[in-house]
Amino acid sequence: MAGRVNAIVAVFTLLLFGGVRVVTTPTAVASAPAELACGGRTVATASGSAPVALAPASPRPSNSPVLQPLVDVPVPGGPRRFDYQSLDQSTGRLYLAHMGADQVVVVDTATEQVVGTIDHISTVTGVLVVPELGRVFAAAAGDHQVAVIDARNLKVVAHAGEIGFPDGLDYAPQSHQVFVSDESGGGELVIDARTNDVVATIDVEGEAGNTHYDPGSGCMIVAVQTHNQLVAIDPTTDQLVARYDLDTDCQTPHGFVIDAPRRLAFVACENNARLLVVNLRTIHVIATYPVGGHPDVLAFDPSWRRLYVASESGVVSVFDEVETSLIPVGEYVAPHAHSVAVDPATHRVYLPLEDVDGKPVLRIMAPTPPEGEA
Repeated sequence: MAGRVNAIVAVFTLLLFGGVRVVTTPTAVASAPAELACGGRTVATASGSAPVALAPASPRPSNSPVLQPLVDVPVPGGPRRFDYQSLDQSTGRLYLAHMGADQVVVVDTATEQVVGTIDHISTVTGVLVVPELGRVFAAAAGDHQVAVIDARNLKVVAHAGEIGFPDGLDYAPQSHQVFVSDESGGGELVIDARTNDVVATIDVEGEAGNTHYDPGSGCMIVAVQTHNQLVAIDPTTDQLVARYDLDTDCQTPHGFVIDAPRRLAFVACENNARLLVVNLRTIHVIATYPVGGHPDVLAFDPSWRRLYVASESGVVSVFDEVETSLIPVGEYVAPHAHSVAVDPATHRVYLPLEDVDGKPVLRIMAPTPPEGEA
C-alpha cells in the first residue's frame, strides 16, 4: 500500500531471542510443483480434479446501485488513516486498525456503535481476531512488534517481535500459529498463538504485502511484492515449500483473498491497478481485470460469491464470481476508501473513512444482491 510503503525508511535488523529460528529459503524450492499441499490440509481436493461445481452468481440489474449507504458510525481518534479490519462472526464485533490514531477500534455491528478502543498501538496496520483463542493480534508497525489483545477485556496482554514493518496477519489453526508479513523485507514472522512467543522468522526473499491461510492446501500464502510472486509456507514445519511467479502484467502484488472451496485466489497488483484470478490448483493466472488505482484491501462474500476490491484512489470495485471468472457489477467511490470488510451472514459491507466532514466514520453499506438472492 502506498501509505505504508512511504512509512518504511529502512529494513530493520531482526533481534533473535532464545527459541527463535531464522528459516532461509531452501535452494530446492520448486517453482511449479504439482498441486500445492501442506501438512495442515483440511479440505480434500484431488490433484487435477475440476473446480467445485456450484451455481454461478448472476450480475445485478444495470439500473441498481451496487452499494447503498446505510449509516456512518462516528469513530474516535481524529481524521487519520485507517488500515485493515477483522470481523469476529461469533460476536459481531468488527476490529478496525485506525493506523494514524494508534488505535484499534471495536464496533458492535448489531448496535452499530463503537464499544471500545485499544490505545497506544503505534502505527497499527494489520489486525486479526482469532475467536477460538479469544485473542486479537495487531501489527504495531511503529514499535516493530505485534500486540496481543484479550478480546474479552480489550487489554494488551503481550507483545511479540521484533519485526521491521508488520502488515498482514493470518492464523494457521493446525499449528496454532499467527503468521505476520514484513513489508520491510525482514521475513515472515511466526508467533505461537498459545504462548505469544516468536518461534520462527522465514526468509521470503523480499518485501511481503499480505498473508493468508489457505485451508484447501493447508499452506500459508504470502504475496512477495518486490518479486511479483506468491510463496507458500507449510505451517506444520515453518518451511517455505513453493514459489510462484505471477503474470508479467502484475506490478507489486499486495492484497489478496482466497476462495478455498473453488481453489481460486484474487490478487491485487498495487502499482498498475490490475486484479488477477489465480487457479490455486495449477498456480496459473486465468484472468485479469482493471480496478481502481493502487488497490489495497480485498474482501470476499463466500455465499454470494461477491468480491470487493478497495483502492487508495477511493474506488471500491465490485465483482460477482461466475465459475472461475469474475463479472464486474459496479463501483462505489468515497475518499480514502482503501479498506473493506464484509459480513458473510448479513452481506453488509464496511468502509472506514478517515475524513468525512472533518471526522472519521465507519460507513456501513447494503449491497444489491445478485439475482436470485434475498
